[in-house]
Amino acid sequence: MSRKTVFVVDDDLPVLEALTEILEAEGFLVRGFGSAEAFLDVCEARTEGCIVLDINLPGMDGLQAQEALLDRGIRLPIVFLTGHGDVPMSVRAIRAGAVDFLQKPVPAARLVDRVHAALELGECRRAEMDRVDAARAMLAVLTKRERDILDQVVQGKSNKQIAADMDISTRTVEVHRRNIAQKTGVKNTLELEKLVQLAQACTGICSGATPGKCRHLLCEDVRS
Repeated sequence: MSRKTVFVVDDDLPVLEALTEILEAEGFLVRGFGSAEAFLDVCEARTEGCIVLDINLPGMDGLQAQEALLDRGIRLPIVFLTGHGDVPMSVRAIRAGAVDFLQKPVPAARLVDRVHAALELGECRRAEMDRVDAARAMLAVLTKRERDILDQVVQGKSNKQIAADMDISTRTVEVHRRNIAQKTGVKNTLELEKLVQLAQACTGICSGATPGKCRHLLCEDVRS
């Protein structure tokens, strides 16, 4: 099994070293950073792992770093650390997709448990995004006319209704529907509906994204 990467961001060097020691003892690959800016400089959209992030950082703080990650479409799960309890801040962090909000000093067992949970969540998110990517790739090969017909098919319209709405023959609709089925590999309308739903599913699975306001790079309209 490959080692899991945990990115630890804390400006307090002794704390950073202690967290690193705890996590490395559990077999994690740890990369430490003294600021959010330093971490963001190396973090990319397909970076895998999770983040243990101090919320009270100089310069860009933890919540601002979380916002920056979302703006970039980076979906790494975050375990926040804070030196003092702050309920409004913790609520905001959790609503934006954080796994947990822990108060320092954090018991080693608790930290390890939450990091495991964060990594598991990250794997689920990546698997879901792979499925979304695959569904979008299938739909991307359709022509504009095929996509127009697809829209009406998933609305439950019959070939005759689609033909009337688009001012084309029923035979033409049938031909396009066969082409859609061949290109996407679906066997029936139900499978086609599920494919379309999956291609749009990212609106609900991005970390902390509000439905309809997802900022993930793949969440643009499937037509784009």
